[in-house]
Amino acid sequence: MTEFTIRFMERSDIPAVAALEAEVYSTPWSPRVFFDELAMDNRRYIVVEGPDGIVGYGGLLIIEGDAHITTIAVAPEMRGKRLGVRLMLALVDEAVVNRARHLTLEVRVSNTSAQGLYERFGFEPVGRRKNYYVDEDALVMWATDIDTSDYDDRLVQIRGSLGEVEV
Repeated sequence: MTEFTIRFMERSDIPAVAALEAEVYSTPWSPRVFFDELAMDNRRYIVVEGPDGIVGYGGLLIIEGDAHITTIAVAPEMRGKRLGVRLMLALVDEAVVNRARHLTLEVRVSNTSAQGLYERFGFEPVGRRKNYYVDEDALVMWATDIDTSDYDDRLVQIRGSLGEVEV
């Protein structure tokens, strides 16, 4: 079984992250954007690293009791290994540690598999942003009250589905 490590992104990870970004997104962020993001105190970026390098990453913006998932990606050849679920757990955990009460994100209207993942984490559609992705609208989704015991129970269930046990 392949071992994956989830950890905070470092500056030295940016070339690999930017290469993955260019592979996954039609309008990718430049390496400079990632450098700038890492330099900000209210940003948290996480990577998933396997034996052959970085295979996923995600970012979080924390502001005034809320958090916004800025980006999340898993290498196409690594999809189906539940790395997206593990990334989301890490991002949600980081939001909670930083006292966020609510989480928000945007997702392509056509990306129904990502929407399904987000719904599992309690995200619900609340609106649309026209042409957010230049060529497509974004669905705006929110997960509220992530600082409650009910939401914690949801995370325990998700972890349990991965075979992870709460200690």
